[in-house]
Amino acid sequence: MSSINIEIKARTIHSAEIRKWLLDEGADFKGTDHQTDTYFNVPHGRLKLRQGNIENTLIYYERANAAGPKTSHFDLVPVADGEALKAVLTKSLGIKVVVQKEREIYFIENVKFHLDTLRQLGNFVEIEASNRHHNFYMRRFAISDPDLVNLSYSDMLMSL
Repeated sequence: MSSINIEIKARTIHSAEIRKWLLDEGADFKGTDHQTDTYFNVPHGRLKLRQGNIENTLIYYERANAAGPKTSHFDLVPVADGEALKAVLTKSLGIKVVVQKEREIYFIENVKFHLDTLRQLGNFVEIEASNRHHNFYMRRFAISDPDLVNLSYSDMLMSL
């Protein structure tokens, strides 16, 4: 089943302050996920296999590379045997890039927050919602326009 959300991704030097605010506001902390996202070669959109200690999902998504709030159309399929699926997708499509990160996952109602750390890229905050006022969170987390990221982590790593 296809879904749509609005997403913001930004570089941050305020991870500790954001974490504190989320917890003070009663956010539901799901844990820290050590994620490996393997992106595969596809003719359009992005296809990645997420393997983590919390989330294990095959994700197909289409999203414009634009800074600020952007619409993401996506499909999620839970995966029980990630290594077997990865082997088949690697044989059939080939690997485009692998992204490794530590991701803290929080929820406030239907809004999902990520505090991400990528060894090669730094620290980021992501906000995902189906219908929320992103400007409030951008102000609250001290996100300014120069902090906004228009590319996926995969694109950023491939440009290094």
